Amino acid sequence: MKQGYFITFEGPDGSGKTTISTKVYERLTKHDYRAIYTREPGGSRIAEKIRDIILDPSNTEMDVKTEALLYAASRRQHLVERILPHLANGDIVISDRFIDSSLAYQGVGRSIGIEAIWDINMFAIEGRVPDLTIFLDIDPELGLARINHRQFKDRLDQESLDFHQRVFSGYQLIKNQYQHRMAIFDATHTIEELTNEVYDYIIDWIARRESNTVD
Repeated sequence: MKQGYFITFEGPDGSGKTTISTKVYERLTKHDYRAIYTREPGGSRIAEKIRDIILDPSNTEMDVKTEALLYAASRRQHLVERILPHLANGDIVISDRFIDSSLAYQGVGRSIGIEAIWDINMFAIEGRVPDLTIFLDIDPELGLARINHRQFKDRLDQESLDFHQRVFSGYQLIKNQYQHRMAIFDATHTIEELTNEVYDYIIDWIARRESNTVD
């Protein structure tokens, strides 16, 4: 059985990742593609428990390296328990966030360094990076304005504009460094427009991959 495809959605807070990734997943299943939807941090029972610790707004004393290690631990459990089995089964795995989030948020946002975060996560995921990353691009100020109406804001939602601007700059570095697997979309488009654009891109991308496999 051929391996499935690992597709991640990335972008700053307020970019619409969760909304668009969910709608794209629903459309894939509607058109009879074998797909699963998952998220980070979380995605499995143990990983979700780690998520609760990471994002709890009351955990204000959390050290930045502790945060980075918790993300990597959650990612490891998520990978072995959920992502890899579905890929082995030939499914399309749609994940709301993966390693790029840690590179941007902890590597640059927390000033730990992209290389250090990369090394931590390579230990956790053993080199299993996404096949394709859908990046929803949005200015941090606009993204934060979008999430201001949320009734509940997690620990990262509550960070300063300066932190989110550093995350944004980190994402710019990551987009360039891993552009071979990045597909970038303007997150200021409407939900319907973005869903159509991203879905069409993924279907075309899969077709090209299948064609190369056949060849």
